[in-house]
Amino acid sequence: MKLRLNVLAKFDYILILCISILSFFGVMFIYSSGINSDGINVSSEYRKQIVWFAVGFVMMIAFTLFDYRKFKRQALYIFAGSIVVLLYTMFFGKNVNGARSWIGIRNLGIQPSEPIKLAYVIFLAWYLDRSTEEKALKRFFKSLVIMFIPMALILGQPDLGTATVYLPIFLFMCFMAGIPTRYIMLVIGIGATTSIFTILPIWQSEIAHRIIPAISVLTDRKLSIMVISAALLVTLLCIIGFAMFRKQYYYWLTYSFGIITAGLVFSIGAGHVLKPYQIQRLIVFIDPSSDSLGAGWNIIQSKIAIGSGGLWGRGFLQGTQSHYRFLPEQSTDFIFSIISEETGFAGGLILFFCFFTILLRCLTIMRKNSNRFGILIVAGILGMYFYHFCLNVGMVMGIMPVAGIPLPFLSYGGSALITNMSAIGLLMSVHSRRLDFQDNVL
Repeated sequence: MKLRLNVLAKFDYILILCISILSFFGVMFIYSSGINSDGINVSSEYRKQIVWFAVGFVMMIAFTLFDYRKFKRQALYIFAGSIVVLLYTMFFGKNVNGARSWIGIRNLGIQPSEPIKLAYVIFLAWYLDRSTEEKALKRFFKSLVIMFIPMALILGQPDLGTATVYLPIFLFMCFMAGIPTRYIMLVIGIGATTSIFTILPIWQSEIAHRIIPAISVLTDRKLSIMVISAALLVTLLCIIGFAMFRKQYYYWLTYSFGIITAGLVFSIGAGHVLKPYQIQRLIVFIDPSSDSLGAGWNIIQSKIAIGSGGLWGRGFLQGTQSHYRFLPEQSTDFIFSIISEETGFAGGLILFFCFFTILLRCLTIMRKNSNRFGILIVAGILGMYFYHFCLNVGMVMGIMPVAGIPLPFLSYGGSALITNMSAIGLLMSVHSRRLDFQDNVL
């Protein structure tokens, strides 16, 4: 009896309630998305989602009962194995929607980039935990390398949406690991400037339809080389100035011009790496009406679905956008649009509350824990959930670009659902051992 009580005490029932509500909503509206205009369900996706939820629930229990500290001894092998799997997937995986990101036999397949997010979290937590005595800059660059390895392999599939998830995980974990804020802001700054310098030429040619001299610097090859060379020269001079005089303003000038230089260089690379459909997504993000019957169709129809839901929604199985097939990918990336149409603002508020509670529980678990390895794992999972939620909901509302990011626990997909439920198990494993101050467990 005492053993049973000890086992039951390991579970966080608030987290379990939240993911159960979300998963229930997911199955309901995956079912709804399969209803056609004649009121007939033509899809078996909801049945598969129920099976995956059951598998995920078992995995969640297994991760909860497993002592997460044992991952320390195997972290390197887990990460190395993950890299091998990603390499195999990139060359020999199944091609689905233009990305070679699946492996499996016949109809039974998995998307390795989903569970490998947890392997990445565990390995980065292991490194950051054991590297506290290293110099901050060295520690930061090693962490960057750890992030770029799986990120580059996933980009090679190519799967830009999933690859971007690795960045917020990195930022959240580095912040909790005590990496200086200026290094974290360096990554954010380079990412922001790269995005701006990549989008501006597209905006000029596809939206503005006129030449703007300041933006032409980014489109003219000779001018862009001159600007990059000038920015690099200023950066080098500032480095020399800081080395000679040790004045703080030289340091911050180096910092600022370094971000601008890197943003300019990476934006040129992004222009060559981005696929035509990805560029088109950026264009319709800026102005969906520029291709209302093509790439902008998803965003426009999604907004219509959300707006037509009103306060209380049209009612379960009463949505028109999904049943008349106006929404592509309606059971996966755009599941929130169907939920909003059929349950309205009230249903959306329930989902927001559940996600907010999960994020709040992550913060609570970190605050109550003293094990640095455990805190870093929770920080990575927090970053993963936060990014998925913000990007997916922002995407269907038209305030974020379409990136093929599923909504945790709601979108159709076994790999994502099982990974997210396993992550909940990891959270509960960390939380249930918060009072066990033994750091290393065999």
